[in-house]
Amino acid sequence: MSPTISRFVAYYRVSTAKQGASGLGLAAQRSTVAAYLKEHGQVIAEFKEVESGRRSDRPALEQALAAARVHRVPIVVAKVDRLTRSVAFLSRLLESGVDVRFADLPAIEGPTGRFMLQQMAAVAELEAGLISARTKAALAAAKKRGVKLGGFRGASMTKAAHQASKIVRERSAAQRAHDLMPTLRELQSNGAKSNEALARALTGMRIPTSRGRTEWTGVQVARVLRKAASSVTQTDQSTGVAQSTP
Repeated sequence: MSPTISRFVAYYRVSTAKQGASGLGLAAQRSTVAAYLKEHGQVIAEFKEVESGRRSDRPALEQALAAARVHRVPIVVAKVDRLTRSVAFLSRLLESGVDVRFADLPAIEGPTGRFMLQQMAAVAELEAGLISARTKAALAAAKKRGVKLGGFRGASMTKAAHQASKIVRERSAAQRAHDLMPTLRELQSNGAKSNEALARALTGMRIPTSRGRTEWTGVQVARVLRKAASSVTQTDQSTGVAQSTP
C-alpha cells in the first residue's frame, strides 16, 4: 500500500442542527469510517457539515476537497448519500479532481468509484446529450438545404486546442495556489518567514508539489505565492474592488 493512498481526508455530514449537536448520525458515520481505516490507512484531517443533502453550497466540503487536493489524497465518506442527492453537485464533485472512497463499499474506488458517481449524474448528462442531438440534427438539415456552416478548420482548430489547454493549466495552477494558501499562512504565522523555510515545512508535512514530487524548493513556494496574489488581484478587478489608475 503506497503512502499517499493510505492517507485520507474524512468528510461527515448530518442533515439537521439537532443531529449535529447531539452527535446522532455523526457517531455512526465516524464508526463506519473507523472500521474502513483499520484496513486502509489513516485520517490526516476531518470536516463536519450540518447541511441538507439537497443544497450544493457546502463550506466544509469545499475545505475537505481543498485539503485533499493539497495532500493529493482521497476523501472518505461513510455512505454515498452523505455526499449529496443533487445531480448538479455530483457533476461538480467529479470535476474537482479528488478521489472519493465510500467506507460502506470498500471495493468501490478509483475508476469504479468515478463511474458510480457518473451514473448518479447521468440524468444531467442525458439531458445535455438530447439537446446536442437536436442541435446536430438542425445543423444537418440546414446543411442539406445549402446553408454554409462556419467553424474552425486546420490550423485554427490546433490554435484553439492549444489555447484551451493553456487555460486549463492556468486554472489548475490557480486552484492549487488557492488551496495551499491557508497552510502557507499558518506556517508563516508560526515563524516560517522565508520561502526556503516554507519549502522545508511543506516537505516535512508530506504535501506534494504540483508535479507530485516529495521535496519543495524556495522557488516553487515563491511561484505559488505569486500565483495566489495574481488570482486575488484578478478577482478584485473583475468585481470592481481594485481599479487601475489611468
